[in-house]
Amino acid sequence: MFYVYLIKSKKLQKIYTGFTSDLRQRMKDHNSGKSNYTSRGIPWNLVYYEAYASEKNARKRENSLKLRSKAYAQLRKRIEKSSNES
Repeated sequence: MFYVYLIKSKKLQKIYTGFTSDLRQRMKDHNSGKSNYTSRGIPWNLVYYEAYASEKNARKRENSLKLRSKAYAQLRKRIEKSSNES
């Protein structure tokens, strides 16, 4: 299984989009500082993920979200609304 995920840093108020085949390990990596790009935003919380059987499809979805497409804007709005409700 392959995952496209969005994590949010409360400290930085930023959302990061990524891809992995091991979501639990990747979250541990982000929160232990092993990822240079996300090390300043620790702690990170998983706010959304999608699972794919195909690596190709997962990478394609990650790229479309990272290009700040309309789909990303809508997804981000849903996540922010959901985060504010809790």
